Amino acid sequence: MGVFKFKQFEVDQTGCAMKINTDGVLLGAKASHPSPKRILDIGTGTGVIALMLAQRFPDALIEAVEIDEQAAETAGRNFQQSVFNKRLTIEHVAIEKYNNKEQFDLIISNPPFFVNDLKNEEVRKGIARHADEDFFAMLVEKSNALLADGGQIWFVLPVKQSSEVIDIAFQYGLSLAERINIHSDQNKPTFRQMIGLKKGEALLKESDFNIYESLKEHTDEYKGLLKDFFLAY
Repeated sequence: MGVFKFKQFEVDQTGCAMKINTDGVLLGAKASHPSPKRILDIGTGTGVIALMLAQRFPDALIEAVEIDEQAAETAGRNFQQSVFNKRLTIEHVAIEKYNNKEQFDLIISNPPFFVNDLKNEEVRKGIARHADEDFFAMLVEKSNALLADGGQIWFVLPVKQSSEVIDIAFQYGLSLAERINIHSDQNKPTFRQMIGLKKGEALLKESDFNIYESLKEHTDEYKGLLKDFFLAY
């Protein structure tokens, strides 16, 4: 569980409550924008999503924020040791206290989503995985304030929380530009959604994405999406 090697970078997970997971890598590979110049990763954890975006968008400057001090330190080291280090910065701060005069073209987050569930006994993992009632309203409001006109905010969430976030986003005049329904396989219901919210008008693009073809065998779509990142493909 220590160092996870990708094709163009490595991610040390030491001291991070939330390890690299499928939600995060799918979001890092799938979140779209025509040509972002400034990107913000909220709750970067190990820094893996920010690093994937640095690889995908070679002209972009990426800033990351992380509330957990140990995770922020680890992500900072991962950034410094990568070939993208000149375009990556991190700040140890809660997003509600983050101040930046610049606006971002693309904001991305794999946020905590277990609202009102039993709190995890490990406090740090609890912070990484659990959100209060008002958390999503704050997250959308703050993201909207930091988003440039025509910019996009991308989240990966369970279906229930995804619907709640979309409703909140509409209150701020954000449009649902894209929704990707993620299934473990073609016979299973949607268990996550990736949503792209745009500051401006948008026509909704909706699609399905299956992770597995059969037991332990990933779909060609999954392999194709991650072939530029994973050593296995």
